[in-house]
Amino acid sequence: MIPRAELDARLGGAARAWLDEALAEAAHTAERPVTGYGTAPWELRFASAGRHLGADAVDEARVLLLRTARVDAPTATRIYQQGTAAERRAVLLALPDLGLDAAAGVPLVEDALRANDTRLVAAAVGPYAAAHLDPHAWRHAVLKCLFTGVSVDAVASLRERAHGDAELARMLGDYAKERTAAARPVPDDLHRVLALTGAEES
Repeated sequence: MIPRAELDARLGGAARAWLDEALAEAAHTAERPVTGYGTAPWELRFASAGRHLGADAVDEARVLLLRTARVDAPTATRIYQQGTAAERRAVLLALPDLGLDAAAGVPLVEDALRANDTRLVAAAVGPYAAAHLDPHAWRHAVLKCLFTGVSVDAVASLRERAHGDAELARMLGDYAKERTAAARPVPDDLHRVLALTGAEES
């Protein structure tokens, strides 16, 4: 994510002040977690951030809130499950910084990959997915990008994970044949990924 100074530069004075207050609330919660059934004040800020911050800053601000609050697995899961698509995207983007193990984070990634929202799919295939998805799930994540038109540039560690992956090459070849048989164009990104596997196109 972008440095705080760059984020502040995108915001007006009122928006910066609002974010400072939100982060202070998040830091307070990190030190003194809310107990019982109460909702932490920063979570209300997280949900309303879109009304106070510009579209080019809200994702980064929400990620910063999650990091500052040091959310645990149950909190991240609850915010994701109850959130809007934009809030879910922020949780996905924050996953690499939250220290969640695969048991906690992978189900969120897998849920996003079942969606048809391309911004959720793009957020789901970031560094957390690269580190935690097993080979089968990761290959299907790459194919999901091709199906939905998400650029494979969004796939973290694509070169490293695709290298020498014969099964991914087979899946890509099958998909290309299906597209060709249906008289539909084969995405350029498919050829890019196939080249990374080291397989030769037939």
